[in-house]
Amino acid sequence: MPDPQLREPDGPLRRVSPAVVVVAFALVMTACVLGVVAWKALDAKKNTLARGQTDTMNLAHSLAEHATHAIQSADIAMAGMVELLKYRDPVPERFNRYLTETVNSLPQLREIGVLDVHGKWLYSSLPPPPLQNDPDRAYFSYHRDTPGRALRINEPLQSRLAGRSTIILSKRIDRQDGSFGGVLTATIDSDYFNRFYRKFQFGPDSSISLLRDDGVVLIRWPASERSTNLASTDLFSKHLKNSAVGYYKTTSPFDGIEKYIGYERARHFPAVVTVAIPEAWVLSDWQKTLRTDVLVSAALLFMILLLAAVLFSQFRFRMRTELALREREAHYRLLANNIADIIILIDARGVLRYVSQSVEPVLGQRPEDMLGKSCFEMIHPDDQESVRSATAQLSGIDTVSTVVFRTWRADGTPVWVESNFKLAALPVKPAQAEFLCVIRDVTERKRMEDELNQLNRRLTQLAATDGLTGLTNRRAFDDFLLRQYECCDEISVLLLDIDGFKGYNDTHGHQAGDRCLRAVAKVIGDATLNTSGLSARYGGEEFAVVLPDTGEGDALKVAEAIRLAVRALGIANPISSRGYITVSAGVAARTDATRDDSALVGDADSALYEAKRLGRNRSVVASSLALRHVASESIQPDGESALAGRLAPT
Repeated sequence: MPDPQLREPDGPLRRVSPAVVVVAFALVMTACVLGVVAWKALDAKKNTLARGQTDTMNLAHSLAEHATHAIQSADIAMAGMVELLKYRDPVPERFNRYLTETVNSLPQLREIGVLDVHGKWLYSSLPPPPLQNDPDRAYFSYHRDTPGRALRINEPLQSRLAGRSTIILSKRIDRQDGSFGGVLTATIDSDYFNRFYRKFQFGPDSSISLLRDDGVVLIRWPASERSTNLASTDLFSKHLKNSAVGYYKTTSPFDGIEKYIGYERARHFPAVVTVAIPEAWVLSDWQKTLRTDVLVSAALLFMILLLAAVLFSQFRFRMRTELALREREAHYRLLANNIADIIILIDARGVLRYVSQSVEPVLGQRPEDMLGKSCFEMIHPDDQESVRSATAQLSGIDTVSTVVFRTWRADGTPVWVESNFKLAALPVKPAQAEFLCVIRDVTERKRMEDELNQLNRRLTQLAATDGLTGLTNRRAFDDFLLRQYECCDEISVLLLDIDGFKGYNDTHGHQAGDRCLRAVAKVIGDATLNTSGLSARYGGEEFAVVLPDTGEGDALKVAEAIRLAVRALGIANPISSRGYITVSAGVAARTDATRDDSALVGDADSALYEAKRLGRNRSVVASSLALRHVASESIQPDGESALAGRLAPT
């Protein structure tokens, strides 16, 4: 009779056969592999969609900034012209040349022109000016019937002059009494935007659209004639009402393809930029990775089945085989998730302990050649302190510190990289700390940021400078005066006018007149050089000077210095009774009675007219004009003080 102690135990303690263990193991491992593949596929899809959203919205933002700069620079130039045409009727030859110079300085513009109240061309940058009239254009009717100074972006139309698709920017010209005085137009060829948009490579069936905020399609690249108005789409009926920047999925009205749309409304202008990327293109890399993962998982399942067969006969090696399989899986996941970036392990002394194979295509160096070296050998000396600060900020295992620094490729070429630092594990002692560093090449991104910043600085400089004299223009002068008026208790303004300049210009010609203006402008500009003041061309032959923290007496001295310096130029002017080019100056200083900066300029203008009335080539202060029936004192042309005023008429 068998010994009861040798019987197999009942219940949970009963011995399980190796076949059941192997089958259970195979099922569990199969479920794990499939679960990991499914989890990785879902997580990778989520990350791919998030990365696609970020890239699409960044591109939409860049394109919106490009459209804003293109339209804004034209708007700034047109605003000055509208203001000039409100008060003056320039000589066509001279103003046409000015329009041509403006078009040459703004590459997005093809032409600028002015239509009178009947739609007839008065001025144009084209040689010769157009002969046909345009009173039938929608923009002309709009500005004729709608008061306002806002820039209008009109529907794209076929240019009668160039025969190409054209976007017209237009502004209303008002007369001084507020009535309609004509229309100022500037044209942008559709090809200007198309040439820029076609530089971006983001897959087939992708598109970029520049839209007006009422749904009218201004530009679409690549071109499509299936729809020209998108006002009824979700973009305008729902998304733009909620946010000026967004991202959503929809069916394209142009080709019926499911796409992700990133959009952004342009700042200050009624325009919207959209970037449409097909869903298939966004997920194409993920699908390739998924196919690879499926093949790898199939290989792993085959290995599991083979391992199960081996375990069936050699069960005692089960634990060792499981451990090797899990280590192999961990290595695979590390490489699969980070294969595009450089992964580096650094110890507490900064010595490289591990470098991934991806360093070779990025920096051209072999991982084995870098091991054992100090990480600071691959960091530019000027950036080493920022890297030390980044690692010093790591306070825990979940803390990540990001820093951008310069390094070199194997051939000595500099490279900008972005590095994310984190602790590899929580160290027992600080000397045992190890840092995991993930490095990405951002050289191209850095170059594009630098080019964009340089372009912005150039556009700002062009918008604030008078093209002929090099002085600050009227718009920048007004902004500077307003800022200084608000922060300075004491401030003075000089208005200067070249005496008899029209006669000089008519006698000697416009080129001589321009040289005269530049010579006088240099004298006026030198007066505020290396000071807190500002010299500007106020308009035509008029100039203005702002002197912060300066009283009327000192401002009068500056005006006299300028007047005498202009006289010392010795520019002959037979039209003048004095035989030389001279200037008259009006000086006004802020008082308790001054309402605002415009009133201060008005006081200086009144003083300037008084100087003209008293015979020119003199400086008059505005305070003397308030003393009626009392002789006002001004500085005579010889530089001596004398009674320059007369009793004011009652």
